[in-house]
Amino acid sequence: MLYVIKKPLITEKNSLLAEQNIYAFEVDTKATKTDIREAVEKSFNVKVENIRTQICRGRGRRTRFGLSRPKYWKKALVKLKANEKISLFEGV
Repeated sequence: MLYVIKKPLITEKNSLLAEQNIYAFEVDTKATKTDIREAVEKSFNVKVENIRTQICRGRGRRTRFGLSRPKYWKKALVKLKANEKISLFEGV
């Protein structure tokens, strides 16, 4: 459970979702929704209402040796219960 959440995803689109109490994280590709729920609740002391996950395709790279294969990664959109916030996304 320690390595379930890799990093928070802070983009312009995700900051608009944060106003609706939805936060985005890059998570381990083998993590399930219950693993993600436990990790977010323990590390940020919040209550999770809903989780949506996506497998995102990485970009292939053109190198001098040819094309490289894209790295796949997993994104989790975590919706918190009402009146819950994660201060990491606040920009304080």
